[in-house]
Amino acid sequence: MTIAAEPQGSQLDEAAAVLEGRRIAFLTGAGVSTDSGIPDYRGDGAPRRTPMTIDEFLRDELARKRYWAGSHRGWKMFDAAQPNDGHRAIARFETAGVSSGVVTQNVDSLHGRAGSARHVELHGTLHRVVCLNCGQVYKRFDLARRLDELNPWLEEPDAVVINPDGDADVADPSRFVIPRCDLCGGVLKPEVVFFGEVVPLTTFRLAAGLVAQADALVVAGSSLVVNSGIRIVELARRRELPIVIINRGATKGDTRATVRLDAGTTTTLAALASRLIP
Repeated sequence: MTIAAEPQGSQLDEAAAVLEGRRIAFLTGAGVSTDSGIPDYRGDGAPRRTPMTIDEFLRDELARKRYWAGSHRGWKMFDAAQPNDGHRAIARFETAGVSSGVVTQNVDSLHGRAGSARHVELHGTLHRVVCLNCGQVYKRFDLARRLDELNPWLEEPDAVVINPDGDADVADPSRFVIPRCDLCGGVLKPEVVFFGEVVPLTTFRLAAGLVAQADALVVAGSSLVVNSGIRIVELARRRELPIVIINRGATKGDTRATVRLDAGTTTTLAALASRLIP
């Protein structure tokens, strides 16, 4: 069944009735973080972008410079973002003992900052950087300071154009200086899954484990067009778990949903928490 518009009263109660008395696993996407000021790259009205593939990143130094230059400016938006009431509602479910945890496709680390202890970041996090040669891990905050020091020209008025999605176009990316690994001189990459990469098997097993410990699945803010998300939904379907999908716009998992709410995630998750948490 599909519930249109903002869920109110009996509409929300219908979703709550499906989840009542069940241990819930959550799967979240970009729509959960839009109220924290982080744009949705795939929602209605999102600008068309050509994402960097892992092959391009590895083989082309200019492409790496272009990626790092734009990502560095966009990072400031991610670093300033704060958890919203949707993130906090999911954390409350866990604290109350009625959630097995949250699997997220987001790379903003806001679930952890909101208090979710059992969270699996399917696509990694922008808050860490890894050396592709030796595996050394760096905090993104520390690397950002180094990038500022190496590229002061980015503050010039015409050097950067910020795009609506928070990424940036740099007028002359060839000028951009990327630091190398302090230990081995290797190439540095954000600890995120690029297009063309696969979710690490250990990460997916952790995510599957959260679903295995649950009696229901709530999908919030994801159109489920990325394979990793629909695989999580399929795990729940095979176990015949009730599936509640909360998202503005259609999703690839709608035919699998027990209840489908076309609504904002922040208010809906907060409302479900008020109904379901003792």
